[in-house]
Amino acid sequence: MTMLDHPYHFDGQGRTAATLDADHVRDLIEQVLFTAPGERVMRPDFGAGLLALVFEPNSGTLAATLQFLVQSALQQHLAHLIAVNAVAVENLDAALQVTVHYVVLADGSTRQAGFALPGAGGGAP
Repeated sequence: MTMLDHPYHFDGQGRTAATLDADHVRDLIEQVLFTAPGERVMRPDFGAGLLALVFEPNSGTLAATLQFLVQSALQQHLAHLIAVNAVAVENLDAALQVTVHYVVLADGSTRQAGFALPGAGGGAP
């Protein structure tokens, strides 16, 4: 089945771009991670708000906070679509890399998706 691609754009034929189910689930994860709570009018609790942590100094506490934030936000908002197996947070070149390992419940496939927080993770190791 095809769904709207995120972010919204047009394909080469001038139509609304579409994507397949597997990519759509990844797009939904990205939306949860980078949407700030309170940003959506009718769903004020939606989102993990990772962008708010962009300028926080890198530390074990930040990594643990991110892991908890990501895990809980995905369970709260996408538990009907995915089961989160693991969340890994790494500091790579002054950016935080968040990798989510998950199972798509519709077909049982195991997947992983990586997301970078540019500019995050500066400061003390």
